[in-house]
Amino acid sequence: MTEVEAKKPQESLQDRLAQVVELLHRHRLVEDLAHRQEGQHQERVENLVHRQNLVELQRKLEVLHPADVAHILEALPLDDRLTVWQLVKSERDGDILLEVSDAVRETLIADMDDHEILAAAKDLDADELADLAAELPRDVVHELMETLDAQQRERVRSALSYEEDQVGALMDFEMVTIREDVSLEVVLRYLRRLKELPGHTDKLFVVDYDGVLKGVLPIKRLLVNDPEKQVAEVMASDPVTFHPDEDAYEAAQAFERYDLVSTPVVDKSGKLIGRLTIDEMVDLIREESESEVLSMAGLREEEDIFASVWKSLRNRWAWLAVNLVTAFVASRVIGLFDGSIEKLVALAALMPIVAGIGGNSGNQTITMIVRAMALDQIGTGNGTRLLRKEAGVGLLNGLIWGGVIGLVVYWLYDSWSLGLVMTAAMTLNLLLAALMGVLIPMTLARLGRDPALGSSVMITAMTDSGGFFIFLGLATVFLL
Repeated sequence: MTEVEAKKPQESLQDRLAQVVELLHRHRLVEDLAHRQEGQHQERVENLVHRQNLVELQRKLEVLHPADVAHILEALPLDDRLTVWQLVKSERDGDILLEVSDAVRETLIADMDDHEILAAAKDLDADELADLAAELPRDVVHELMETLDAQQRERVRSALSYEEDQVGALMDFEMVTIREDVSLEVVLRYLRRLKELPGHTDKLFVVDYDGVLKGVLPIKRLLVNDPEKQVAEVMASDPVTFHPDEDAYEAAQAFERYDLVSTPVVDKSGKLIGRLTIDEMVDLIREESESEVLSMAGLREEEDIFASVWKSLRNRWAWLAVNLVTAFVASRVIGLFDGSIEKLVALAALMPIVAGIGGNSGNQTITMIVRAMALDQIGTGNGTRLLRKEAGVGLLNGLIWGGVIGLVVYWLYDSWSLGLVMTAAMTLNLLLAALMGVLIPMTLARLGRDPALGSSVMITAMTDSGGFFIFLGLATVFLL
């Protein structure tokens, strides 16, 4: 695919978003005009609004994929979002609710009554219902479960019984199973009788009469082999499988490693109970990546960019409070050297450089370590070696760039001693940043916390306070 072709869908979606925004703007303008009118003329203007702008807007929404509608809803302020949401046909509500972010989904569900929620969820599969159930009112979930048949109800309960980060919570129950003692011709005739295949069907699952998985039959093998052959002759008898209580992120890594599209999920006795598909794994990797970025910034959860001030405040206050405390500590460190700064004003101009470079270096280290931990590349046996390696990188960077800034300081202030102090401070602070960049996430992991949680805030606090103390301390000892 060329670069132009790759960008085309995104540009088209942005164009459609702009069209939606324009229609909403027109609707608001004419609606304001209608409210200024009185009597019969007001009613005519209001009818004109609904016939033109809103009807045209609804027509545009009907041709969009649910994921595109979800993108538009996420990009709109709350009032406009609810206006657009009311124009979406009820039979599409469920698919769109699955596509929007958790924060936006909360605002949409809050705008729906129980009847609308039930209508939106009635056509969803068991695994999709399980995704929504946690955010629906309890009485609605109970009523929804009553409308399901016994098999669907059991599937939903099964999916809900697992934690959200386990394979069982993400597995799909829609799959095609066959026997190993039939011919490929029989399998082909069976597939032709089906109305459609489940999404992401790249293989069929071979089971015995007790439902125990015997292997998988890739579709490509089914199509290229002699129809007279038996399934047992061409199937793969050692497929990649998962248990429902396994870690979902490890499963996602396996999908990436082995280029999987779908794979079976079996219980402890080997019985086939579901499958994992690539779409769920892609969503999981994206969500994990977004969560990691938010955690490093000290945000507790995904935030609707158009959320109320109070909701945004609750999401952000905790680590801002921590940052305030660390900033106060850094200011107290500077306060210890007030006399030194008064005698040599250049210290005030130079100390932010030491702290800033240290913070940047520490964030680089911590990003690499958090990523490596997410990929399970760091074990108990290589932690010390990794610490030595990062310390070496920090030491060399400090000597190189500390030497550069030392020469610049000598040129600016005509002082070899100040330049040497700057070089030493830069080297020691980059060494500190490297060590803290390794130790902070590893310590959080040992304590059972997310290694990315607030790590960016903590490393900045350490390099700021440490950088100020190192630089001002060295200047006090060797210059004053």
